[in-house]
Amino acid sequence: MTALHFQSATAIARAIRDGEITARAALEHFLDRVDRLNAPLNAIIYQVRDEARARADEADAARAAGRRLGPLHGVPMTIKESYQFAGTPTTYGVLEMKDNVTKTTALAVQRLAASGANVFGKTNVPFRLADFQSYNDIYGTTNNPWSLDRTPGGSSGGSAAALAAGLTGLEIGSDIGGSIRNPAHFCGVFGHKPTWNLCPPRGHALDDSVTPSDISVIGPLARSAFDLEAALRIMAGPDEIDSPGLAIDLPTLKEPLSDLRIGVWASADPFCPTSDAVGARLQAVAGALARAGAKVDDKARPDFSPQHSHEVFSGLLTAAMAARLPDEDFRRRIAKADAAADDDTSPAVVQARWQILRLRDWGRLNEARTKLRWAWRRFFDQVDFLITPVMPVTAFPHDHGPEGARVIDIDGRSVPYFNQTFWAGLAGVVFLPATVFPAGVAKDGLPVGLQIIGPAYSDLRTIQLAQRLEQLGFAFVPPKGYD
Repeated sequence: MTALHFQSATAIARAIRDGEITARAALEHFLDRVDRLNAPLNAIIYQVRDEARARADEADAARAAGRRLGPLHGVPMTIKESYQFAGTPTTYGVLEMKDNVTKTTALAVQRLAASGANVFGKTNVPFRLADFQSYNDIYGTTNNPWSLDRTPGGSSGGSAAALAAGLTGLEIGSDIGGSIRNPAHFCGVFGHKPTWNLCPPRGHALDDSVTPSDISVIGPLARSAFDLEAALRIMAGPDEIDSPGLAIDLPTLKEPLSDLRIGVWASADPFCPTSDAVGARLQAVAGALARAGAKVDDKARPDFSPQHSHEVFSGLLTAAMAARLPDEDFRRRIAKADAAADDDTSPAVVQARWQILRLRDWGRLNEARTKLRWAWRRFFDQVDFLITPVMPVTAFPHDHGPEGARVIDIDGRSVPYFNQTFWAGLAGVVFLPATVFPAGVAKDGLPVGLQIIGPAYSDLRTIQLAQRLEQLGFAFVPPKGYD
């Protein structure tokens, strides 16, 4: 029997509902594991134990009275540090914000709590949520439970590491450049990047801003794709500002695998090649789907160049993230762009120009984005899903050197560090849903995750395909040493 700490959140909720364990006992089980196992990982960086114990007792009292709090009744969970949770710090890893204790709770956390989930802590992030690693000057470095010398990913790195090590029952993260998908891949768990604004992000902010950011989304991470569905159904739906006239009715996956047309995109070589380790797991998944009767096409592609998609994504991503910069930092970007010669197309200058885009120039990029969205729409007339890598490599060793000097080694080829955002950007820039599932362990002993991309608002369908794959054996496998 699977140990409690490696069970799915829905299985834990069922055990509490059926009286096999109390909510308080489930919480204490995870707290004990945090005490014993968290220190080398540094995944969970803030806890609210007394409050969580009180909530667990309330959940048990409700069950004794015959009341069910919701589908996650009593499930212990943690949340990414960037979510506001009343009485706890929200810092984005920015040292100057270490005393920023918020008074409100993010809408998504409210919805999960109303469903019975019991938040007992927060998990680590990189500085300003802007890295494939998770380290900062407040909380230090989070390590990968599969190999402590490796990154767990970012920016939801603490989230994925805590799940993989069995320190929490469920997690929620955020994603603008792969920040749910990259850690899920590196740590061997499931993650879902929803269609843009399907899950309102109000309260996922360093300050009191309430406007959804371009590209950025919030979504769940879990040890099972069935948990992704449960959490998404709770988190999704319009915020109060839109709810009088909007509702959601997401399509589900009713077809058998034999009726599905599935594209497979293995590499964007030479722009962003894929390592043999990742490519081998993609081929294993494609083979399993073909044997199950699916029509697998490794030549299916949307009608645009990879480089063009990546350039549009990079410009819009950079502009969106620049909105988070303090005023003085933004002024420096303006000065850098203004001082450059008109014909200077060096990466640093191009980035500075993207960071200070005029509305006219942003509009042109947005028009290019809309054309990409239509190209994807036409593509999904030909296939039901597209499966791609999340990153070109498995989890890489910690590298805290200057970002401009970092590279990624792909089977002996050095690739610029931020070229890795290519796979995340494919779905991100055009607002599409993408579900990450564990595709197995590579020859280097590290997990590989792949993403299932579908049309806008096909979130339940991509998640339910991940469920089918989970049942075919592409499921969460615990890292060694955390039994």
